[in-house]
Amino acid sequence: MEAYDHLVKIVEEAAEDIRKADGGNKAAGTRVRKAMQDIKKAAQDVRVAVLETRDSS
Repeated sequence: MEAYDHLVKIVEEAAEDIRKADGGNKAAGTRVRKAMQDIKKAAQDVRVAVLETRDSS
């Protein structure tokens, strides 16, 4: 599923910034917060795709 692959990609890309933010890097923290918004949107896209698949069956 393309929407799920996109979600996984965003999470993987955010992993390094999460480690940096945990170490106190404020700029990385800002990037993590942006990534979390993108993850939220991508997760919603996955939910919609799953519902569409379920309803079309």
